[in-house]
Amino acid sequence: MMEFIKAPLIIGIVCAAIYGLFELFVRKKERLAIIEKIGDKLDASAFDMKIGLPRLASGSFSSLKAGCLLSGIGLGLLIGFLISGTVGLNLDDRMGREIISTVYGASVLLFGGIGLILAFVIELKLSKEKDKNK
Repeated sequence: MMEFIKAPLIIGIVCAAIYGLFELFVRKKERLAIIEKIGDKLDASAFDMKIGLPRLASGSFSSLKAGCLLSGIGLGLLIGFLISGTVGLNLDDRMGREIISTVYGASVLLFGGIGLILAFVIELKLSKEKDKNK
């Protein structure tokens, strides 16, 4: 049935495999060359430091953004559940299922966006306070 695609597909897979093998060998040579160049400049004391979590920059608000986004999504799911429960749509017909899925999607997107806007406003206030203290 799909005989016309078999030959190009096999040739493409074989070429990709050969390319991948060549790339692996070239990468290995490059890495070894880099290690040889760097090896002379490093000593054993450079590896004695403790391993820990990376420290974010003091101006980074990624956890605030993630927290506000996730709480907004959770609130959107809750509001979508409450709306779909109070409206009392019939889940047996197709139109009711589409309306409920639209309510869930819209509320999640709306409250997720509100959460991100709230994170931006909080970040803006904190950065202004930080600039005033300097």
